Amino acid sequence: MITVDFFLNTDGRYRGFQFEGHAGAGEYGYDIVCSAVSALSISTVNALEALAGASFEEEEADEEGGFLKVILTAPCEEDHDSQLLMETLHLGISQMADSYPENLRIRHIER
Repeated sequence: MITVDFFLNTDGRYRGFQFEGHAGAGEYGYDIVCSAVSALSISTVNALEALAGASFEEEEADEEGGFLKVILTAPCEEDHDSQLLMETLHLGISQMADSYPENLRIRHIER
């Protein structure tokens, strides 16, 4: 199962996210849940950098995959574009979790 943590500040704004685990919805290389989650998360990271100009700290797993953590650095957690991209990621992941609850779990963590 993939666990997705969305980190929120006390005002409810997104501070970052973390994806951990493997979906287990199919064979390695043919897992549609894993592929979709990877596409959403990588697209969001690329858009935060290229479109919003956001700065962030990123940590990812090397060989085995299954881990990505992104934390926005100030003042990006106050930036409208960064927040919109984070909301878009949350929407996409939430819709996937509704369709694949046995493979994807979402948590909201106030930090």
